[in-house]
Amino acid sequence: MPVTEIPPRSGAAFRLARGQVLTVIDPEGMQVSDLLAYSAEDVREVISNGRTFDYEETIALTTGARLWSNRSRVMLTIVEDSVGRHDFLLTPCSEATFRHFYPDQPVHRGCFGNLAEALAPFGVEPDMIPCAFNVFMNVPVAADGKLRVDPPVSKPGDHLRLRAEMDLIIGLTACSAYASNGGSFKPIHYSIDGGQHPQE
Repeated sequence: MPVTEIPPRSGAAFRLARGQVLTVIDPEGMQVSDLLAYSAEDVREVISNGRTFDYEETIALTTGARLWSNRSRVMLTIVEDSVGRHDFLLTPCSEATFRHFYPDQPVHRGCFGNLAEALAPFGVEPDMIPCAFNVFMNVPVAADGKLRVDPPVSKPGDHLRLRAEMDLIIGLTACSAYASNGGSFKPIHYSIDGGQHPQE
């Protein structure tokens, strides 16, 4: 199947039909990809970390887990996961993120800005961007609740495969934050395969 590259520190948006499978690939290792999903019928329906944590009863989302919308409908199912470590707690990095965490580094619009630009043609405004599903991001949670951002454990060629359970608009990035990616920035690859999911 054809593979599309998202260059370092950039983003893309595209349609994903019900039943199609999206494969997100880390070609060089240790690179995060922020993923958003919107209903193609109504972009006010959007992926929700809160609904997902509620219905899946875990924050450790891997093979078999479903990603839910703010309207309590399943949007995506994780069908294959070669890494097993992703984050759904932290929001997409933005200019404000860079000013807060990296005051001595150049300000970048981050995944938030890249997603906003890529999703604009689909009618998604910046205020409609929620917490993304951060593919390959490594965010350990300590017993006292303290969060830490460590380098991803993904290796070159690692991947995550997700099946669309409704017609979707997907936003996808090659993340721009220093800590998230172990201090360097690399591309993300993705591919789409499959046809319509059988009616249930």
